[in-house]
Amino acid sequence: MNPTPAPDGLHTLSVGTAGPRVAFLHGLFGQGRNWMQIAKAVSGPRGADARCLLVDLPDHGRSPWSSEFSFQTYAAAVASTLESTAPGERWTVVGHSLGGKVAMMLALAHPDLVERLVVVDIAPKDYVGLDRFAGYIAEMQRLPLTELTSRADVESRFAEPDPGVKAFLLQNLRRDGDRWRWQANLDLVAADAARGAASRMAGWPEAAGEHPAYDGVVVWVTGGESGYVRPEDGDAMRALFPRTRQLTVKGAGHWVHTDAPDVVVAALRRVIGAD
Repeated sequence: MNPTPAPDGLHTLSVGTAGPRVAFLHGLFGQGRNWMQIAKAVSGPRGADARCLLVDLPDHGRSPWSSEFSFQTYAAAVASTLESTAPGERWTVVGHSLGGKVAMMLALAHPDLVERLVVVDIAPKDYVGLDRFAGYIAEMQRLPLTELTSRADVESRFAEPDPGVKAFLLQNLRRDGDRWRWQANLDLVAADAARGAASRMAGWPEAAGEHPAYDGVVVWVTGGESGYVRPEDGDAMRALFPRTRQLTVKGAGHWVHTDAPDVVVAALRRVIGAD
């Protein structure tokens, strides 16, 4: 596992030493390393089945912040990272939630880079605001960074009752000496959430329709217990990605790769031909 700051500034982690190239893109408030368990399994016990790149999207993890969000900008930053990591090579790109939308935009705008696409529990549609994240954003903003004394103090002050969600959100809090700061660009996300139904992160860019349909293989992994993808979303998905095959994972919620990692690993290994 090697931390590699890409020339364009996006931070990545690499797993595996040989095999096809696979890039992983995380969701909102995530980081590339959220895919570490899956990447290690996909790359195989000797690291020879795949070369995986875990990308911190802009405004997340150790990657630079931007002043304004757009899927086109995020996709361009990822494209530059993939091109500089392996010039002339093509990638299987895996994206969850926000990262899934970025992956779709990447495939449409830079099809020569993307050999295969795996979209995890998101559809190319407008989700009409970040209401599902509003409470998380507010709780993160309420945390008094200048008063914090220890990680235990952070844990006691952060009121999120779900321990899994709490740990996921607090992975974004970093201590530098005596100072605490959010790694994620919380102000940008909060400003976008304040746009309500006009949220860009929750939306789907009209610019996507300016590109030809992507003709590569697409595996659409959806959670059987998640409400993010509806049956009626299939038409919009196949209009842009006509070779889409949907895999619905029973019992899994929105974080399919956390709820059913073995199923996701098996699917990915079939996609890249490691099995």
